[in-house]
Amino acid sequence: MKEESGRKFLDPAEEKELWEKTGRGDEISRERLILTYRPMVYWLAKKFHVSYSSYPDLIQEGMVGLIAAVDNFDPARSNRFITYAYYKVKGRMANFLERSEARAPMAVEDAYFDRSDSFDADLDIIEWRVSLGDGLDKLPMREKDILRSLMMEGRDISEVACDYGVGVSHIYRLQRRAIEKLRNLFLKENATSGR
Repeated sequence: MKEESGRKFLDPAEEKELWEKTGRGDEISRERLILTYRPMVYWLAKKFHVSYSSYPDLIQEGMVGLIAAVDNFDPARSNRFITYAYYKVKGRMANFLERSEARAPMAVEDAYFDRSDSFDADLDIIEWRVSLGDGLDKLPMREKDILRSLMMEGRDISEVACDYGVGVSHIYRLQRRAIEKLRNLFLKENATSGR
């Protein structure tokens, strides 16, 4: 296991061995994979900006999603586990918030993030992309504010439309345009970095 900037990562050979053992029913290897990727659950939970009282339940839902991801992941496919788990955990958390609080942050449409392109890069690159932090600052102010309101603060789209004095369909169009700009930016920066 190697350590970078305070975080521990599995060496690719070590992770491959853990997946092989997990596939043969080794519970210790399975638990090790779950514990290795557990910080992602906490990281994602912070992105939802929920009330303090909802946070433990959100973490629990995320852990259930992570365990299901470990149990259902097929290492023979070309996908990286971190990408697969990210979508499973985030989806589980969003569904929980929708059920419990009758709201959920606006999800990024999967169509905008084609999983077959080079998005399956390093963990740090994936975190950078999904956090949106750097990318939002490169958008025009209106699009940046709309994405932040919908995707990071979890505001209802009708509230945002009311704030801007426009229809909901116009906010959807602005959101799609902003996501497309971010996608193109990420792909361009990924190609430039040589990853």
